[in-house]
Amino acid sequence: MWFDSLNDMLRIVLVGAAAYVVLIVVLRLSGKRTLAQLNAFDFVVTVALGSTLATILLSSEVSFSEGITALILLAALQFLMAWLSARWPVARSTFTAEPALLLSDGHVHQEALRRNRLTESELNQAIRMQGIGDLSEVKAVVLETNGKISIITTSKFGCGSALEGINGAEELRASD
Repeated sequence: MWFDSLNDMLRIVLVGAAAYVVLIVVLRLSGKRTLAQLNAFDFVVTVALGSTLATILLSSEVSFSEGITALILLAALQFLMAWLSARWPVARSTFTAEPALLLSDGHVHQEALRRNRLTESELNQAIRMQGIGDLSEVKAVVLETNGKISIITTSKFGCGSALEGINGAEELRASD
């Protein structure tokens, strides 16, 4: 169908504009963390917010107030989870993954690759994408909690304090 009714179009424009404004307000009130995508839960909330906004816009079966309640609920739950994670290590370890050391001093950690369902080829690709052609230039490669791969070159390693708390990195820091 190309066109149903002018009322449907007007509803989308009015409800969409209002929902967009409310979403911006909710995001500003809930803080930067809501869209930061620091871990899997942050990513899920970002997708859920987008899906909820689309439902508010396109489904006449969902009232504006129901949709806004859903947006506020998602932001509030994200805020609560972030608050709990920041205050209790048990909550943090429950909600978020630990970063994984994939390579250190040119040595690939095969078990870490297997545990995180990555291949050595994917690891090498990530290193190449940073413009590095020699593994001896790489001091450490870390799979972060959000799924991104961080590559630390030997020249940028320093004392390695950014690797604090990563399993296996203690030996790497002690070797320098």
